[in-house]
Amino acid sequence: MSPLFEVVVMLLAGLVIFSALGKDPIQGFRLFFFNPVRNLYGVSELLLKAAPLMLCAVGLAIGFRANVWNIGAEGQFIFGAIGASGVALYFKGSGGPLLLPAMLCAGALAGAAWAAIPALLRTRFNANEILVTLMLVYVAQLYVSWLVFGPWRDPMGFGFPQTEMFGRDARLPNILAGTRLNAGIFIALGVLVAGYLFMQFSYTGYKMRVAGEAAGAARYAGFSASKTVWIGLLCGGGAAGIAGMTEVAGPMGQLTDRVSLGYGFAAIIVAFVGRLNPIGIALASLLMALLFLGGEQVQQHMNLPSSISMVFQGMLLFFLLGADVFINYRLRFGRMAR
Repeated sequence: MSPLFEVVVMLLAGLVIFSALGKDPIQGFRLFFFNPVRNLYGVSELLLKAAPLMLCAVGLAIGFRANVWNIGAEGQFIFGAIGASGVALYFKGSGGPLLLPAMLCAGALAGAAWAAIPALLRTRFNANEILVTLMLVYVAQLYVSWLVFGPWRDPMGFGFPQTEMFGRDARLPNILAGTRLNAGIFIALGVLVAGYLFMQFSYTGYKMRVAGEAAGAARYAGFSASKTVWIGLLCGGGAAGIAGMTEVAGPMGQLTDRVSLGYGFAAIIVAFVGRLNPIGIALASLLMALLFLGGEQVQQHMNLPSSISMVFQGMLLFFLLGADVFINYRLRFGRMAR
């Protein structure tokens, strides 16, 4: 029940923050949490933003369960977008029904390939995957900027850093008329189900759970630590790459240097709020998507900075960690032993 407790405390803290900023807390609460989903279009936008969060978070959860700390899903998301965009641009005008599946595979492979770098460095040289995956995010951001400012820039794009718009065959179909919601939500739900089956019912998923909960027992049973690292990072990278594909083939329809919207970093919070469980991740993704949309609402109507959304995300993680401290440890008052 601790995630529900954390959400309630975050909401109460949010009311205090709005009051401290000199804003009406009731109006801020309404704009942040109710205004974004007041109609069908708002609900569709919520699902649109939740889909990449689900994808990134379920991939990260597989590694996190085994204590493989992939902090670079943002970079893997970017490379997935690059891989899918490369296929879309190469087959522009000659796609057909196989183009979207090819983009999906390219996105997954590109994200997994980017995650393979820290996996190799960890298993071969014992490099810390937290630092390596995080630093590779900035390399990915610079690489996509080079592409859209250079060889992939649209010659008819008035100098803007973007590729040509993808053809119809390279775009995910919309599933709700008058909205931007597309088939990416079905891809996300499919990956979520696959992640649940892998973690709960597969022998490999069991071995990864054992490696995370009792590393000594995993070594005694002969489970390969290197294989655990590879599976954890490749699953996270592949899922984040698919999320990147759904972004460029969905609402964006092209690759730009702004393809990265922070989904990879926010997915870390989603994975932990969801307790590394795909069902919890689905619910936490909706909450995080609501924070993104609510931040835009209060920015427009209450003249607050866009970073207010990140404040709520940070509070959610802070209260999650605080609750875990009291779950795992008991405070004892008394004199220290000398």
